Amino acid sequence: MKNRYDRTITACFLAYIVQAIVNNFVPLLFLTFQQSYQIPLSQITILVTFNFGVQLLVDLFAVGFVDKIGYRISMVMAHVFSASGLLLLPILPEILPSAFAGILIGVMVYAIGGGLLEVLVSPVVEACPSDNKEKAMSMLHSFYCWGHVGVVLLSTLFFCFFGIENWKVLAVIWALLPLANAFVFTRVPMVSLIKEGETGLHLKELFGMKIFWILLLMMICAGASEQAVSQWASTFAEKGLGISKTAGDLAGPMAFAVLMGVSRVFYGKYGERISLDHFMRISCVLCVASYMGISLSPVPVVSLLSCAVCGLSVGIMWPGTFSKAARALPRGGTAMFALLALGGDLGCSGGPALVGGVASLAGENLKVGIFMAMIFPVLLMIGIFLCKKVQEERKYMA
Repeated sequence: MKNRYDRTITACFLAYIVQAIVNNFVPLLFLTFQQSYQIPLSQITILVTFNFGVQLLVDLFAVGFVDKIGYRISMVMAHVFSASGLLLLPILPEILPSAFAGILIGVMVYAIGGGLLEVLVSPVVEACPSDNKEKAMSMLHSFYCWGHVGVVLLSTLFFCFFGIENWKVLAVIWALLPLANAFVFTRVPMVSLIKEGETGLHLKELFGMKIFWILLLMMICAGASEQAVSQWASTFAEKGLGISKTAGDLAGPMAFAVLMGVSRVFYGKYGERISLDHFMRISCVLCVASYMGISLSPVPVVSLLSCAVCGLSVGIMWPGTFSKAARALPRGGTAMFALLALGGDLGCSGGPALVGGVASLAGENLKVGIFMAMIFPVLLMIGIFLCKKVQEERKYMA
């Protein structure tokens, strides 16, 4: 029975690589857009916010249509939108009066796909037969990291051999993966998230639960903690530390992604021996320490190492919160996963926006912006304690 769903889970792993392409390819081109199209840093910041903002809206609307049209059609649509946005990126800036508007439209289209993937992939894997859901969820989310690594490494190699000016060709190449995976999802077996005879929780029921609001806050902080550094790592390494683009991409976002993936694979392999809450608390403390290293150290090497350690620290935050939600609210269904994805994308949008906004006010000093983002892992730590307290209260009342 389980082997029957191996292809489904593999396709979901590939879907998270698509998600990584959507979120991490364009940030590698921030300075290229600045120089080629004369786009200021303030507008570059909008690209990050807009991407996750659109994903956030898709998460919200998905509550109303995913169950009606089905997970299979929704998955195929997500991949088609992701591919279309990547294909529009090299075309629209050249044919529209405003290059920035062209880039923004491309980002909007692939963000629709990214938002759908964020809603769909985790519940599809959660529904598949598995011995340990928490381990499976952590392993699933590690593929986002390996996708992130692949995007940075392969893009960097492409730029080295063919030149950054040929980024448009690479955008078309990256679009091929979502197109292929869309076809795969027309054929793999899929299972319902809610058991036969049961119904998922409605929005009103979810909104009336204290533990849901705590989990939502945790998802916001998880997304913000991750992307506040991830989205700015390349620009920070180049501009703030004065190193080359190639070295900046390898030492910044790629090292971040590798260690984030290592964290998720580690928990995916040994999760049954480790308390999820304990692992998440340690991660929050390490995240605060890494933010301090990035923002306060006068030594560039220490700042770069802190960027990498930040990836290690945030690895468990997103999948760990999803796992806690699935365990605490087993009838949460599509509505719960969609709203948690919405919260995560709100954090993914708000974290980089806070860093960019504060950095602009501080004379484009990214260190100051990253220092302010330390609030997110602190709030996540508080959320872990509150979640445990509410669950204990529920057990006592039962």
